[in-house]
Amino acid sequence: VQLVESGGGSVQAGGSLKLTCEVSGYINSPYCMGWFRQAPGKEREGVAAIDTGDGSTYYLNSVEGRFTISHDNAKNTLYLQMNSLKPEDTAIYYCALAYNIPDLRAGRGYWGQGTQVTVS
Repeated sequence: VQLVESGGGSVQAGGSLKLTCEVSGYINSPYCMGWFRQAPGKEREGVAAIDTGDGSTYYLNSVEGRFTISHDNAKNTLYLQMNSLKPEDTAIYYCALAYNIPDLRAGRGYWGQGTQVTVS
């Protein structure tokens, strides 16, 4: 299983970006996917997650209302729409896949290589 992120970049505060994570390889459905981020000198934190089985979503308090996670089952692709971006959102963003939310939160599963998001 491979996860490849794209869509990162540099944007001014208040702007928007949409991250994409394409999944390839064989996966049993349903599964859970999420976006994590790590800023320089800080620990990795979970930003948003989705259970592709029932569509439940979960968000970090600081991004709720600004970020939207979604998943296209047909394309095996995960998205993160980020609006009203703030400088504190600057980080490397990673997508991850696991078979349940606890494993996803614990970092057990598959990971992408990350994409840089810079907000100035």
